[in-house]
Parts: sequence; structure tokens; C-alpha cells
Amino acid sequence: MSAQAARKPAGLLSIGQVLAKLGPEFPDLSPSKLRFLEDQGLISPQRTPSGYRKFDAADLERLRYILTLQRDHYLPLKVILGHLDDIDAGRTPQVPGANVRVEAPSILAVERRLSRAELQAEAGATKQLLADAISAQLIPGAEPFGDDAVQALRALVELQRYGIEPRHLRGMRQSAQREAALIESALKPMRGRRETGSQAKAAEAARDLAGQIQSVRELLTREALGS
Repeated sequence: MSAQAARKPAGLLSIGQVLAKLGPEFPDLSPSKLRFLEDQGLISPQRTPSGYRKFDAADLERLRYILTLQRDHYLPLKVILGHLDDIDAGRTPQVPGANVRVEAPSILAVERRLSRAELQAEAGATKQLLADAISAQLIPGAEPFGDDAVQALRALVELQRYGIEPRHLRGMRQSAQREAALIESALKPMRGRRETGSQAKAAEAARDLAGQIQSVRELLTREALGS
């Protein structure tokens, strides 16, 4: 069975959730880029009856692999597509231009549930940094912790190397809450409908809107940096 065929019905992610998971590692990832990769045949997310894209664990790992090949090996998408075709066929091809073989992208396991000590060790953080992150409300304060907390804490470890501490980012929680309120206000008419499935559609729309807002935020940050 190919990586694309190995589907799991549970744990499907919206575009916004995919951006949240992969964005720290690939800052240039955006909804439009995801759609472009789909148009080029590199990924094939599932679709809900209402047309929303949904990504499973295999899609997420495949995306990470594609983006890594682009970033680290500067490969064009046509070359990456051919490489993925070999992997989907069950072969273990060499990365084009590199003298190494790779295994097919693995399917991610169910999200882990970590203790505070496990989270700290997984992210390579100090006790003080973790405590500061929780104090600044950048990471939930109660166990168990999931993969999202690992990603956030890893990002904070990197930021600390440049002198950026959790206290400097304290306002991000308030900003996220304002964005959530904006989305809730926009979707209030949809949530008020009584049709079957309207609440599920509103939840999907909320996640996609969050992804769109994140894309705008990234663009404004890059413009402010002059990049």
C-alpha cells in the first residue's frame, strides 16, 4: 500500500491545523502553497462533503518530506514528484543529487501525552524556560502535554538563543484570543443554523479562517522585516 493510500479516518487536520504544526519548521508554508502542491499532484488531501480539505497523518508526514526536499536539496517540484512516485511504488530511491537512500515517509503515531519532565527533555529546554512559557500562557500549564506543546517549547528554545524570552511574547495569547473572537463573530450566523452538520461546518470554517489569518500575519511580519 502506498503512503497516499494509507489513510486513517480519525485525526484529520484542517489547513489551519497543518500550518500550525508545520509552520514553525517551514515559515514560508501558506494555504496557497498547500493548494499549489495539491494542484501539482504532490499531495492529495481528502475532502469533506462541503469541500474542505482534510489532511491525515500520512499527508502531514508527506508534506514535511516535500518541504524538506525543497529547502535542503533545492529540488524542483517535478523532480520531487518523480521521487515520491518511486516511494509510493514501494521502492527506496536515492534523493536526487544526494548519495543517500531514504525510507518512505512514515505515518505519524497518535499524539503523545507527555509529563512535564518529558516535555522539557523532548524540547531540550531548561526548567526555567518551561516555567516561564507556562507563566506567559504560551504553553498550557497542566499535564499531560501534547505534540503542539513540544513544538512551541522547541521554538522558544531557539528564540531564547537570540535573547527573546517568553515574557516578550506574552501578548501573543491576547492576540490569539482577539483573533478567536473575530472568527467566532464572523461565524455566528453559521453556528446559529439548525441544519444537520452546521456546527461541524462552522468548526471546519473556523480552522480554515485561522489559517488565513496566520498567512496574513506572516506576510506582515516579512514586510516589516523588509524580506
